[in-house]
This record gives sequence, C-alpha cells and structure tokens, in this order.
Amino acid sequence: MAAAGWLAKPAHASAWDEADRILARIQPPVFPKRDFEVTRYGAVGDGTTDCSEAIARAVAECTRAGGGRVVFPAGVFFTGPIRLKSNVDLHVPEGATLKFSRDPQRYLPVVYTRWEGIECLNYSPLIYADGEENLAVTGGGALDGQADCEHWWPWKARENCGWRPGVPRQDDARNALFEMGATDVPIGRRVFGEGHYLRPNLFGPCRSKNILLEGVTVGDSPMFEVSPLLCSNVTIRNVHIQGHGPNNDGCDPDSCTDVLIENCSFDTGDDCIALKAGRNRDGRRMAKPTENVVIRGCRMKDGHGGLTIGSEMSGGVRNVFAENCLLDSPNLNQALRFKTNAVRGGSIEHIYFRNIEIGEVSDAVLQIDFHYEEGERGPERPSVHDIEIRNATCKKSKYALQVRGFRSAPVRDLRLADCTFDHIAERNIIEHVEGLTCENVRINGTIFTGR
Repeated sequence: MAAAGWLAKPAHASAWDEADRILARIQPPVFPKRDFEVTRYGAVGDGTTDCSEAIARAVAECTRAGGGRVVFPAGVFFTGPIRLKSNVDLHVPEGATLKFSRDPQRYLPVVYTRWEGIECLNYSPLIYADGEENLAVTGGGALDGQADCEHWWPWKARENCGWRPGVPRQDDARNALFEMGATDVPIGRRVFGEGHYLRPNLFGPCRSKNILLEGVTVGDSPMFEVSPLLCSNVTIRNVHIQGHGPNNDGCDPDSCTDVLIENCSFDTGDDCIALKAGRNRDGRRMAKPTENVVIRGCRMKDGHGGLTIGSEMSGGVRNVFAENCLLDSPNLNQALRFKTNAVRGGSIEHIYFRNIEIGEVSDAVLQIDFHYEEGERGPERPSVHDIEIRNATCKKSKYALQVRGFRSAPVRDLRLADCTFDHIAERNIIEHVEGLTCENVRINGTIFTGR
C-alpha cells in the first residue's frame, strides 16, 4: 500500500492517506470458476483463420452463464474487434497471441468513443465494451494491434511513416470533429469511421466499471494502446506496453475514477502514461474529471512524457498519487509532464509524486507547459495548483524545472522536497509561478531554494 512500513508519518504524509483510501476502494473483479475455451467454438490458433465469430460466441455464452473465463490456448489467433460483455475475463496466457485485423472495415459499425478528447461515433477500439461491468483481459500473452507504416499509422500523415501524396490522412476529419465539439453538435451527428481516417485505440472500454487488465503485453495499436473512457474501479497491473507509432500513448485513462496503474512497463512513441479528461469545450461541457489515481512501481523507457497529465484535460484531473517509478531513456523527453493551454482551460490539482528515480531524460525532469499547441491563443485560463514532488532524483537532463504559466493564470503552490538533480545542462525556466517552495533540493550539487 502507499504508506506501508511507515511507523510515524510526517506532516506531508497526510495527503498520502487519501491514496490509501483510494486503494481500499479499488477492487479488481472476481469471476466464477468456469472456463469457455475458444477452440470449442471453432477458433484455430494458426495465425490466419478468422476467429472473430468463435470468440464472440464464447464471450456470449460466458456472460449468459453468469460469467467466467474465455480462455485461449497457446497459438496465434487472428481476429477482428472483440466486444467484451459483463462478467467475462478474456484470458490470454503465455504462449497465446491475439493478432488483430488491419482492415478498417472490420471495425465498423461505428461505436461511441472519444477521439483526441472529443466525443464521437468512430471505428471500434480493437477490444471494446460499453456500459458493462466486471471485465478483464488477463494472462501472460500478447495483444498485437499489427499497426505499422503501411497500415493505420500513415493516416497521421507523417512522411517518415508511410504517408505520401495520395494516401488518406486524418486532418480534414480531425478539424471537422474539433469544430463539432466547439459548436455543441449533437453526438449522434458526429459520425466518422469509414472515409474519415481517425484511428481507433487498442483497449478501449467505455462507460463501464470494475475493470482489470493484467499480465499481457500490448503493442502496435493504431493509436493509443490502453485508454479506458468514463470508467470506474480500474486496475491495470503488470502490463507491458510497446509501440512506437504516432500517438502510441501507453496508458491514457480518460475521465475515469478510482484507477490503479502498477508494475507496468512502457516503451512508446508518445506519452507513457497520460491522464486525460476531454478536450476544450467538449470536455468542459461534460465536466467529468479523471480523479483518484494511484500509479506505482512503473518503468518508463522511450516516450514523450513519462508521467503526464494532458493535454486533453479540460474536464479536470485531480487527486493523483505516483510513487516508486523508474524513468530512464535518452529518448524520453520529460519525466513529469503537465501540458495545457488557453483553449483547454480546466484544472489540474492535488498531484503528488514521491520516490521517483530518473536516470536520463532529454528535456526536463519537470515540465509544466501552458504554452502547448495553441498556447495563450484562447479565452480560457487553466488552473494548475498543489503539485508536490518528494524524494526525486535525476542523473541527467537538459533542465531540472521547465515551468511556464500565464501571467494571468500562474502555476500555484508547487513544492519540491528532498530532491537531487545532477548533470543538468541548462538553467531552470520558471515563468509565472506563485508559491514555489523547495526544501533540501540540490541541482548539480548546489542547494536550490526556488529563487
């Protein structure tokens, strides 16, 4: 538990008492001891036979029976999207791989989701649920999204990943969706999917509760790897995430409540963990924060930000506790990253880090950036306050602190204690911060007082 082993808690530990209360509420689902083996329903693990219907039949029979495990033996099982139902544990043990179709047509009809923080109807995530409870994907096997620079990823329109003139790209649909969000177009009219090139996520349950993702290796998603949406009581444990495609974020809980992410590893093409809560007017309209999140024992290699909040955070992010994490790669840009702007608005508050070990990152140990994308070009003023970092170390980075608020909306109440940052190449960038306090903080061996 977050405060295990403490004989006497100093005053600053009182905030971590809330982490203990969050952990007490988060209980992974338990399933009846019934197994439904997919091979009994016609699935063949030869890597080419389409197992979609067999898997759907096994899931349906499992949920009708009151729940249990849908079990894969060793082998490679080719499939289209999988729709999970209540009380089903999709068990993918070591030696088994689910290999998902690269054909976008397979992910139709469209389903309710968010895309970059805006509600819409779009391609189904590769594993999806809506309005269910007691769901799991477990085991030591693999979920392979099979996206690459010939399939899905070129829609991002990066010339270094398969795009060239004449290849479809997401830009027009992205702009249209953002305009719909800005003008409150009803969700039923925000229909995308075929012909619009907005890529789906891999694991994307929505409006569901009591969710467990445990033990599997997840990789090469069309877009975000793991992104529960509007879910509660979520446990993500011992998951290994690998994907270096565009927007291959590792784990992005979006407007979720009571989330535990523990003992996971990340090697990604974008943020490793990014807590989100909707984008711009659409996120503020829903006003559904991501809150009560505990992150512990995770390991980050490549990525943009390691432990990140934003940039889609307009509904707010609060009560986040991260501890005992290791972040180390010259290809990891920021260790602790907050990104927002004057279009996002929203608030980030009561964020606590402790016992964070950082080897090497390329840009900054801590970045709080109000100038992300649109910057000050908007009417909103984000509120970012009550951020605490304790017992963090770094061996190499360009900056220790790169913190830039707005003059009209400064970052407030940023506290650092018992931190040591070595081999820092540049002076801190600190703009429009009120209430920066430092206690026993050393940068390149010199005490830093926050002034």
